[in-house]
Amino acid sequence: MKNILIPTDFSDNAWNAISYAMEFFKNEKCKFYFLHTYIPAFYRMDYAMGGPAFSAIPDMEVDVAVAGLEKTLEDVKEQFPNPKHTFEIVSAFNTLTDEINELSEKRKIDMVVMGTQGAAGVKQLFLGTSTVFVIRKAKVPVLVIPESCKFKPVKNILFPSDYLTPYKKEEIYTIIEAAKMHGAKITVLHINEEHNLPNAQIENKELVLKHLRNTSTTEVEVVGKTMPGAILEYIGEHQIDLLAMMNHSHSFFERILIKQNIEQIGFHIHIPFLVVRDTAEI
Repeated sequence: MKNILIPTDFSDNAWNAISYAMEFFKNEKCKFYFLHTYIPAFYRMDYAMGGPAFSAIPDMEVDVAVAGLEKTLEDVKEQFPNPKHTFEIVSAFNTLTDEINELSEKRKIDMVVMGTQGAAGVKQLFLGTSTVFVIRKAKVPVLVIPESCKFKPVKNILFPSDYLTPYKKEEIYTIIEAAKMHGAKITVLHINEEHNLPNAQIENKELVLKHLRNTSTTEVEVVGKTMPGAILEYIGEHQIDLLAMMNHSHSFFERILIKQNIEQIGFHIHIPFLVVRDTAEI
């Protein structure tokens, strides 16, 4: 059974991510955890000592959180009935990133699924700050669903790789599982900015392809172009249903985070993207 954690703030974006997850894992036996976190408008000493359960003063946010989670669960069961799926709601007085990591450890979470929401008043940001923090700090894979994205069959997964690190099989296991789950093809895309690959990168390339040997995999190399533009261009020219990325300090994903402004990168990602933690040292 897969354990899937879905944070929600009860917004349309959050519901869109929940809907996508129900379809994405439709044929899988899963337990879904719907999580809502909150922090009071002012941080009282009684909260600091033990949270709302310790406080003698009622907090409306607790009631709002529980009611919202119960309504979410009711809507999911009504709209996506599935005997393979079970659910649990979690309301927590905590920061989102800390609670995700704590729950990931306690509940053996396999993946976090969440929607994107641009920062208030800054429409050019395609990722909200909460999404960015979760992706950077999460210890498990994160599947991000853009606000305008509706589920469609996942047939083509794009996996850009710079071959800078020797990926461990357990790190890209989630990508392999996604491909097998949907019968999808993986395209390993390498943007060769320097024309000649050093021996270490050649070895890392061979290792990646070895890990993917039991999947339908195609290797594509683009020479003379630079990231992230070349990857975004490839997505625009091909039918890609899911973008899978390893997150390390020199990755395509990090470059996008540094240049979130659409005017700078000229792109708004409209497809789901899966971010997997890369623990290798460069």
